[in-house]
Amino acid sequence: MSRIRSRNTTPEKIVRAELWRRGYRYRLNDKRLPGKPDLVLPKYRAVIFINGCFWHGHRGCPKYVEPKTNVSFWREKIAYNIARDELNAQRLDTLSWTVITVWECELSKKNLDATIARIEADLRAAKDKYDKWTALRRESREYAREQARKHREILAQVEAELNLPKSLRRYAKMAEQITEESI
Repeated sequence: MSRIRSRNTTPEKIVRAELWRRGYRYRLNDKRLPGKPDLVLPKYRAVIFINGCFWHGHRGCPKYVEPKTNVSFWREKIAYNIARDELNAQRLDTLSWTVITVWECELSKKNLDATIARIEADLRAAKDKYDKWTALRRESREYAREQARKHREILAQVEAELNLPKSLRRYAKMAEQITEESI
């Protein structure tokens, strides 16, 4: 298991290359967001998680086969991964990020174009959602305060869980001050 990578996997490289070719620009594995998403597209306020079917328990997928040995360990591990993914998606949604999940099985040669088209449609919808969110935030001061409070709470939770280094804590405090000043 020590040779299992969490970054720069083949499915990630496929999606990154295709999105880059189509003109989308992104950040990789941003530690400031819950779950360290594989791709972060700030312009669209969207994140993309590229999940392996086995490691994230993609039920009904031919690539997800429950191991025959040490069954209780693997069930517990995969259940934990699924619960963690759901929690991170909820946190990102609370922070007004759109979460797009791409499964490894969707990246076969015959499905790749359809998958990338789905991602592009989701990104367009995310951009519209983000534009509406920013407009609402500009109009309503109370809504902006509530959003800033939620943002601070989730940042504190993530900091506590990740045990962030001082440099990132400083960034979080700066972001908090900027948010408070803009309200």
